[in-house]
Amino acid sequence: MGIKKITGITCAVLMAAVLAAAAAGCGQKNVVNVYNWGEYIDESLLEDFEKETGIKVNYRTFETNEDMYAKLKAGGSDYDVVIPSDYMIGRLIEEDMLEKLDLSNIPNASLLSPMYQKPQYDPAGEYSVGYMWGTLGIIYNTAMVEEELTSWGALFDGKYSGNILMIDNPRDAFGIALKYLGYSLNTTDEGEIREASELLASQKQILQAYVMDTVFDAMEGGNAAMAPYYAGDYMTMKEQNPDLAFCLPSEGSNVFSDGMCVPKGAANKQNAERFINFMASTGAALRNMDVTGYISTNGEAAEQYAAELDPEDAAVMFPDESVLASCEPFYNLPQETLELYDRLWSDLRT
Repeated sequence: MGIKKITGITCAVLMAAVLAAAAAGCGQKNVVNVYNWGEYIDESLLEDFEKETGIKVNYRTFETNEDMYAKLKAGGSDYDVVIPSDYMIGRLIEEDMLEKLDLSNIPNASLLSPMYQKPQYDPAGEYSVGYMWGTLGIIYNTAMVEEELTSWGALFDGKYSGNILMIDNPRDAFGIALKYLGYSLNTTDEGEIREASELLASQKQILQAYVMDTVFDAMEGGNAAMAPYYAGDYMTMKEQNPDLAFCLPSEGSNVFSDGMCVPKGAANKQNAERFINFMASTGAALRNMDVTGYISTNGEAAEQYAAELDPEDAAVMFPDESVLASCEPFYNLPQETLELYDRLWSDLRT
């Protein structure tokens, strides 16, 4: 082919393309942007990953799956790794908002317990690698609550008016009301969901506040009698306030699992897969469990950790199968049900 003259405009365009490619290559080489729940990692692991790989971790946190979903909808390419819960992973897959993972870059995925290899929300195991799992229950202050709690009904008891905190996300809040009423967490029956909404609306007058991560200061400081929250966070809180206790209600609850995923269009996918592989290792999983109080989906790490716990802590972190039998995971629900949740939750919180 002959040599063609390049105009100034064409040259500028080519130079811009070269610079853009170089910048992209630099980003792929040096950065990973991670979006995770608050209080849900041993942050020293981030430093170790940076030292081991030379990849800088930009780490941000969210409070609810719904907040994370809204961020991804607005611009998912801002993040390379996100750590949603089971039902939200199912929704993200359904809406084509996740990249398929190259598991050849994530050999530690083979360390997952069998039940997390191909979970219900990701049946082919293509979009997520398990992170941790746990349960939702009631954390309560034994200095303010005389009886041993056994039921979700305590959260609706006027005796504790002004001293009850309620979790500030729709699936958990509705899930609590649904289980107390004897319904499934995953019901699509509009009547049952509206009944749960009415129960939550009647609860508002006895609440101190709706909370997410602010629950730590409130419960550790003895500023509320009770709050529904996650077992792993109870393990952290009781170190600061030994008066706290945990109840997994007799009506049953949510047993959840969270997974590491790569959003569609992520700029640093290979770095993301290196980060996921690092976090899925047995060493990282053990350290994560020790700091957060949650259970790793790495079966080897979970088994080692369970053997070191005292019986009381083990009962909270590793509930007996007979207890878990009354618990349910959240599933991704039909769009019309999600829209009903959105309307009812908006009405409740305004």
